[in-house]
Amino acid sequence: MSVYTPYLDWLNDHYPAMVALVEDWSRINSGSYHLEGLARMADTLGAAFAPLGGAAQLVDLAPLASVDRQGRLVQRPLGRALSIVKRPQAPCRVLLAGHMDTVFPADSHFQNPRWLDDNILNGPGVADLKGGLVVMLHALLALERSPWAENVGWEVLLNPDEEIGSLGSAPLLEAAARRNHIGLIYEPALADGTLAGARKGSGNYTLVVHGRAAHAGRDHHLGRNAIVLLAEGIVRLDALNGQRPGVTVNPGHIEGGGPVNIVPDLAILRFNIRVASHEEQHWVERELHALVDELSGREGFQVELHGRFGRPPKLLDERQSALFEQVRECGAELGLNIRWAATGGCCDGNNLAAAGLPNVDTLGVRGGKIHSDEEFLLADSLVERARLSALLLMKIGAGEIRLPLGA
Repeated sequence: MSVYTPYLDWLNDHYPAMVALVEDWSRINSGSYHLEGLARMADTLGAAFAPLGGAAQLVDLAPLASVDRQGRLVQRPLGRALSIVKRPQAPCRVLLAGHMDTVFPADSHFQNPRWLDDNILNGPGVADLKGGLVVMLHALLALERSPWAENVGWEVLLNPDEEIGSLGSAPLLEAAARRNHIGLIYEPALADGTLAGARKGSGNYTLVVHGRAAHAGRDHHLGRNAIVLLAEGIVRLDALNGQRPGVTVNPGHIEGGGPVNIVPDLAILRFNIRVASHEEQHWVERELHALVDELSGREGFQVELHGRFGRPPKLLDERQSALFEQVRECGAELGLNIRWAATGGCCDGNNLAAAGLPNVDTLGVRGGKIHSDEEFLLADSLVERARLSALLLMKIGAGEIRLPLGA
């Protein structure tokens, strides 16, 4: 029996409590723009984490610049982040991060969890990421009961805007990355337990085309059709697909026009770009600006590009690989076969890696079909994954895993 076993086995008796928390938290709608729901979620999480004894504070975020349906740049308010810090002067410092927001707005039909069988819980956020928050909480509770806790300083950062790119909380993530030695993020693993390794970078953009309105019959020749020019821009954006192996461009939402007897003077495209490397990011940024410059040169039109890459690519460097290996070894001690694979998805792990912090970003529950009303959590992974994180933290405190990695 390992010296860690009694403290890990303590988690086994907490399965009912963990399940109850996931169900309760899933019922709180915390869509990224639902400020009332996010405030309720932050208060609920603050109360749940209070027994750990850390110094907690709610942190205001700068508003998010976005383009409205009239093509105007507006500022949208965001929820507040929750920060909890304990033993910041300890020799080993760990950041545990997750998000409290979901992709489901306040008016979504998907509001409550339900059991599909004895182990599969379907509900908003049960996997992404409220189940992960339950795992994080209980891993820390197990650590704090152990004799190795005093050697581990930890910082919990729970943001309200991850699902919309973490643009408001990005400065908090960067600052936290510089204060800690490793990052543990509680995004869901795949249903078979596979973790995310390298991740693509992501940029969200809005292309706004202003033309000139005119009567569609009498003065059609005087108009400048914004929809037609935007359509050309969409075709040219789509043509970027396949030109670099890791680049994908996805025009996701278009709007514009009005009565069909008026030449439309406004059209808007919202699109996403994924890249596998920094070189691909720089290439696609050059292509974007060249396209906008060319379209803007058309007589009678004005073309604006808003947005940026909020998540750089996350590459598996030497320190990232070393941390994965430590997680794999902990998993092996618990009878888990920990594997990881590259993914086109992205998360706050991208931001932390860009700031220099090695991190594993899928330490949450096993689950799947996230971002849909079929999202599910495999409930037996709650205790399983809490034990994995707790063992990692205890080994850090005991000095079996030395931080910083490679020192």
